Amino acid sequence: MARSFNQVTLMGNLTRDPELRSTPNGQSVCSFSLALNRSYKNSTSGEWVEATDYVDVVAWGPLGERVAQYLTKGRPALVSGRLQSRNWEQEGQKRSKVEVVANDVTFLGGPGGGAPSGDSGAPAASSSTKDDTKKASKKAKDEEVVIEDIGDEPINLDDIPF
Repeated sequence: MARSFNQVTLMGNLTRDPELRSTPNGQSVCSFSLALNRSYKNSTSGEWVEATDYVDVVAWGPLGERVAQYLTKGRPALVSGRLQSRNWEQEGQKRSKVEVVANDVTFLGGPGGGAPSGDSGAPAASSSTKDDTKKASKKAKDEEVVIEDIGDEPINLDDIPF
């Protein structure tokens, strides 16, 4: 019998607040959706194109409860899990869906969706002064970046594939 491997790791921002429900037997289940931004070079025009993919995620039990408690729309998250397909009938039509069943969810940003908080994802106290300082520090770091030429031709950052 052939073996298979079903593992997914996604990083994106929540498109909506997580929805926590309970099954009839009392099991908690949380559903949310991630927006995954990507860019690619159009083969005909040669221009970079921005695209967004949307992926539905389901987290069960205590993991789902924590997701519902700490994550909100716009927050970045790293999700590890597996793909699962479901089939059902709605209003006489057959429907199907592929979604990610989460094994682990890492909360990446602070409560406002900003810089990583450095803890296990629990909300961190923040003030506008802290946020302003972080933004000013990031801007200063961005301005210090120096790009050097290697070889005869200048480097075009849009041509770097990562």
